Amino acid sequence: MSSPVTVDIFVEDRAHEAFLVPMLHRIAREEEVVVSSRVRSSLGGHGRAIAELKLYQQVVDTGLPGVAAPDLLLVGIDGNCLTFAKAKKAIEGATHAPFSGRLVAACPDPHVERWYVADPESFKEVVGLRPTIAKKKCVRDYYKRALAKLVSRAGHPATLGGMEFAQELVERMDLYRAGKDARSLKVFVEELRGRLRTLRQLEGG
Repeated sequence: MSSPVTVDIFVEDRAHEAFLVPMLHRIAREEEVVVSSRVRSSLGGHGRAIAELKLYQQVVDTGLPGVAAPDLLLVGIDGNCLTFAKAKKAIEGATHAPFSGRLVAACPDPHVERWYVADPESFKEVVGLRPTIAKKKCVRDYYKRALAKLVSRAGHPATLGGMEFAQELVERMDLYRAGKDARSLKVFVEELRGRLRTLRQLEGG
């Protein structure tokens, strides 16, 4: 493409940012699309991400010089055991035209740390220990604690609770295996890939 695809990102915390930004760039590379990503919000949880998204849309709608709508809008919040479909619906409800046609929602079910371990084989290659944790555990911070414990048991100082391995985990991950293990991840990757592919085709005429 002649110019980078701009992607503005709103996520609920650093664990989302650490995983989703590398995944965005990996999928873009596979689709031969150059992207320019800008993290607009990554602190404060679910409510803060949605509030910042709404405010951002209002600002862009004012037409201020230098403030333009991105090519894609990536928004990530946890399913929190309400199912990823309901979390996605919440994001869509907070997104209005013209942004709704550019939206890609990432809704890990139940929490983003679940995605970190979605491909046990590559996780073992990167961290040194094969994860054996519940596939669906609706307990607050279960996956966050489990991920940090895995990193510690593998002999690493879990200074960031596993986020320090996010870039490498994303690069090594077998997306087919991961998608079979975590359907919410499969849905996100397929939607992101489809959006990028469409933009590439439009650019190519």
